[in-house]
Amino acid sequence: MISAIIFDFGQTLVDSSNGFRRAEKAAQQEIWKNLAIASYDDFMHMYREVRNRFKRAYNFSRSSMWTTVYGLYGRNVSMDTIEKMELEYWKTVKRWTKPFEETNRVLSELAGRYRLAVISNTQGQLKQAGHRIAEFPELERRFETIVVAGESGIPPKPDPRPFCVCLENLELGADEVVFVGDDWSIDVEGAMNVGIQAVWLKHQSVKRNWPDVKTNVPVIEGLGELLELDRVLADVSTVVS
Repeated sequence: MISAIIFDFGQTLVDSSNGFRRAEKAAQQEIWKNLAIASYDDFMHMYREVRNRFKRAYNFSRSSMWTTVYGLYGRNVSMDTIEKMELEYWKTVKRWTKPFEETNRVLSELAGRYRLAVISNTQGQLKQAGHRIAEFPELERRFETIVVAGESGIPPKPDPRPFCVCLENLELGADEVVFVGDDWSIDVEGAMNVGIQAVWLKHQSVKRNWPDVKTNVPVIEGLGELLELDRVLADVSTVVS
């Protein structure tokens, strides 16, 4: 019996893709100009290598990543400069983040049937930047518990701890909840590794190269499908084979 639905936040309840693209581009260009490197292409090759290394390690700290980039070019950078860059980065992300068209309506309807919660990775932002969910009080108030993984001693997903903390807060077992998220390794595999039924959201409005994986996990293309959760969990037509 499913009593609660736990959601990821970014790219699950809200679309931040445009904000991250703009913020990332601005940061890349600022670092390139500060380093005074002739070839932007060479710089970007190095930058992407560092970013991919951090991503594989589930390290979402922009400040650590940028400091590493400067260090590879033999340059020191003040934490003052890095913090200013990071605050501007998150301001851009927040400015261009918006709920998916159906998010508020779907959460309102689900709230009458299920307890709702969120587990969201902090993405490494400075605490003074705050988590993006605070920008959407109409969403925030829908959730009984919100776990921000990556701060307060809680490691980021896919580590089991944030999922376990959320279950503890809800006082529910893994078999009593469903987790909905967009990222295969961080959300879907993270949930499954602690015995939680996952639903993989590959939102139809998101332009993205989705991982090519074979799985029995139900796949949905919009939050509205959760209004028929029993069908989603049972309907073989939603399963990737």
